[in-house]
Amino acid sequence: MNSVRAAHPDDVPVMVRLVHELADYEKAADECGLTDGQLHAALFGDDPVAGALVATTAGSEVVGIAIWFRTFSTWEGVAGMHLEDLFVSPSHRGDGHGARLLTALAAECTRRGWARLEWNVLDWNTPAIGFYRSIGAQPNEGWTTYRLTGSPLTELAART
Repeated sequence: MNSVRAAHPDDVPVMVRLVHELADYEKAADECGLTDGQLHAALFGDDPVAGALVATTAGSEVVGIAIWFRTFSTWEGVAGMHLEDLFVSPSHRGDGHGARLLTALAAECTRRGWARLEWNVLDWNTPAIGFYRSIGAQPNEGWTTYRLTGSPLTELAART
């Protein structure tokens, strides 16, 4: 039976492969440099900064991932969850893996008493947008995500 479970250290290589497949799908393969060591440290190291679930087939093959990290809402005064990556192998889409992953994340949020589950989606990814809307998710209209990375980040940091 298809299922969702917490990621194990042995899952790291397939999870990294799936992250690279996601980057390729998002037309940004050259921007993804994630390694097994980095993901292992982020999930299972001395100071874990992220959590992960995996979707598996009846034969225990990992075919989907949900990698997340904790956030905090000053307005609500409680933590939340930011879903960094949700990806299901193309050959296993339509089997309910994505819905099971999001359901498990929502359950984890409510179990912990967290206020929100948030994520970003590319504007052109209409299949994902349709799926998210079908489960009741709404875009956070009026907000634009900004990011500092690379030389703009280091240049700003150097102003101190």
